[in-house]
Amino acid sequence: MDVIDILLSNEPLKAEEKEYKIKRLSKVYKADVIFKLKGLSYNRVADIKNMNNEDVSVHIVLAGVKEPNLKNKELLEKYNAVTPAELVKKMLLPGEIEDISKAIEKLSGYRTNTIEEIKKK
Repeated sequence: MDVIDILLSNEPLKAEEKEYKIKRLSKVYKADVIFKLKGLSYNRVADIKNMNNEDVSVHIVLAGVKEPNLKNKELLEKYNAVTPAELVKKMLLPGEIEDISKAIEKLSGYRTNTIEEIKKK
């Protein structure tokens, strides 16, 4: 089977999703605080990187966190945040933001070894 046949005979892949426990929040709240993360499309990653904004990691988190809904009005009010980006910065530590951002990038195919050279014999 050639590559075209393989690609045509299978369904296009959907963005990968995984769940991650936020250790500090889980410890403090004595309950598992789990975020469901999803991989981002090439266009979404490009849009975020082209924002010319120092908060790239925050925007990757906002785009890649499927649950909890970081745009939830009640959550924004609870943390006295005007925007979802402000909520992320108030709710999470800088290191947590970076770790979540990196996990989303991995789900999006970044920060991993995604190709392998075929050596001819």
